[in-house]
Amino acid sequence: MATTDRLTRSVAAEPLVSPVTLLRIAIILAVLAIWEFLAHSGLLYRDVVPSLFAIGRALYDLLSHGDYYFNLGVTAAEIGTALLIGGISGIAVGILSAFLMAIFGSLNKRYVEHADPLAMTGIELAAGTVLLTLVAAALPQAGFDLPRPGARDAALLVVLAIGCTLVPFTLSLGALKHTSAFSAQLALSLEPVYAIVLAIVLLGEQRELDAAFYAGVAIILATVLAHALLHVSDARATPAATAGPSHRSAAHERPP
Repeated sequence: MATTDRLTRSVAAEPLVSPVTLLRIAIILAVLAIWEFLAHSGLLYRDVVPSLFAIGRALYDLLSHGDYYFNLGVTAAEIGTALLIGGISGIAVGILSAFLMAIFGSLNKRYVEHADPLAMTGIELAAGTVLLTLVAAALPQAGFDLPRPGARDAALLVVLAIGCTLVPFTLSLGALKHTSAFSAQLALSLEPVYAIVLAIVLLGEQRELDAAFYAGVAIILATVLAHALLHVSDARATPAATAGPSHRSAAHERPP
């Protein structure tokens, strides 16, 4: 009876909204507030960080215009036709590329447990170099000219090869020892986002961004965050599930 009363009081004492949920809401509100501050501060281009009110107004104007739905239907018909004519081959190539990338990541996870990441990097990149050299030799050479890089271009190529390829790839293999292949592939899917952000910062190419870019980034970030939240939920549920039977057995074994 006392145990039932304690369980009833513990259930009744649980808040309607958990502290974790409140923290997530606070983070979302903080991100929106920072976005609005940057939009009005003038630190960035308004094309890159427009005001939230401007986004909402533009969305309302777009959805309330009658021509939008007609144009949407025409666009959907064009997309369907393009998919039927030539998009199927592109989708097949994309699915094949993703499948091969998944196999590559799974094999890396399998072998990195028993091998040195630096040695694996050397073997894989050397194999890729040999294969591409053989493929290039088999291709027709008409009009093919390989220019000799200057001193500046050669230095940039060295930085690209070592700083942007060898070192990150070796570090990723080392990190793969402590994470799953699925999590590593999700992190790798953020690579286009990193590249575009660097292009904005270093090359000033923010004016080429459109709504499709933000939609793609939102999908990628939502997928990564959803996986992280599900992983945390599973990690919390596992100890509770394993601890439950032991507590129940101890309660049955306790003398009256």
